[in-house]
Amino acid sequence: MRGDDRPTPAPAAATFPEGTFPTRRWLLPSAVAAEPDPDAGPRGRRPRRTARDWLVDFTCFVLAVVFGLVVADTLGEQEHLPESLLVADQLLGALACAVVWLRRRWPVGLAAATIPLAFLSTTSAGACTIALFTLAVHRPFRYVAWVGGLQLAVIPLLLWARPDPDLEYWPAVVLTVLITLAAIGWGMLVRSRRQLMLSLRDRARRAETEAGLRAEQAQRLAREAIAREMHDVLAHRLTLLSVHAGALEFRPDAPREEIVRAAGVIRESAHEALQDLREIIGVLRAGEPDDAGRPQPTLAALDALVAESREAGMKVTLDQRVTDPAAVPASVGRTAYRITQECLTNARKHAPGAEAAVAVAGAPGEGLTVTVRNPAPEGDVPAVPGSGQGLIGLTERALLAGGRLDHGPREDGGFEVRAWLPWPQHP
Repeated sequence: MRGDDRPTPAPAAATFPEGTFPTRRWLLPSAVAAEPDPDAGPRGRRPRRTARDWLVDFTCFVLAVVFGLVVADTLGEQEHLPESLLVADQLLGALACAVVWLRRRWPVGLAAATIPLAFLSTTSAGACTIALFTLAVHRPFRYVAWVGGLQLAVIPLLLWARPDPDLEYWPAVVLTVLITLAAIGWGMLVRSRRQLMLSLRDRARRAETEAGLRAEQAQRLAREAIAREMHDVLAHRLTLLSVHAGALEFRPDAPREEIVRAAGVIRESAHEALQDLREIIGVLRAGEPDDAGRPQPTLAALDALVAESREAGMKVTLDQRVTDPAAVPASVGRTAYRITQECLTNARKHAPGAEAAVAVAGAPGEGLTVTVRNPAPEGDVPAVPGSGQGLIGLTERALLAGGRLDHGPREDGGFEVRAWLPWPQHP
């Protein structure tokens, strides 16, 4: 809102929820309909009148004219008034009725001008009441308090100077005060309803914006989940393919049985990679990672993971000190499995030929500790593009599970990853 408390037009690109307001905007006041109108004028320009505004203005003009004519008939019965005063009274009343069409443009000025006008023209009483009503509708209460309070204060003086021919003094004062208060109260009620509509529209706009932000956030989280799962799962499969393909490349004279075995492992690894990819996409589409698609790996699948790495020619030792791996919570076991999988993948890429050691220990209430270490590789190893991205993903996984993950080089030149995951105590 600006200083005059009129609604500010919205930018042309603004969109509003369907059904927030009637599609027939001509039924709304211009002060309310101007904001969602993309053709509304720039800031500071008075909104264009709607069909409803024209109808209301015409009705107010007719009421002011009818009330002025009724008062003019009573003035003709007062023989003590000079003819010139009657003519001036009626001319000022007609001018006040015409100015009703400008009540939206200058509500404060017109309402203030009606105070001295009431002493000069009795036939302008209807237009004065409409001007006060307009002030209460279009301006804050502080304007109504000053102008309306001044009008209420001069009513006794006005009726003393221009007495009503049909009523006694005090009944006329009471009736005029009640009419003035009714006009002010009605105008304030209309204003409060319009402000409520504007508040609801603003709330609907914010809700729409927040819904859009939530949708964007959900899409971003889905993309991050896809990237994390693809990195953890497919990187493991593809490194196995690379190891076996490298063996075939550097040993073209290997016995036929070894070539057939390596080709079978390559085919099986490629099939598993495609199957894992289908599983990832299916789980993310389902929105229920724990229940949809194929069963997710747990801590009990570590033996199969290590055996698969050994079949690829990697040296791996497993020291598992968890008496019952199946008792580990599924989410904790899956996180431990993914951490181990990524660490073995990194060891194959950055330290080929080195022996990796995997150690898992823990108990309910103490947490689950996963440690993967490998010595320094023999000889120079070419740099691998994207190094470090997998460790960032592992750290995020551990934090999401409520644990922590530390990694770094060892004194002997090797590398170590150590993760701790919470394992709650069963009741």
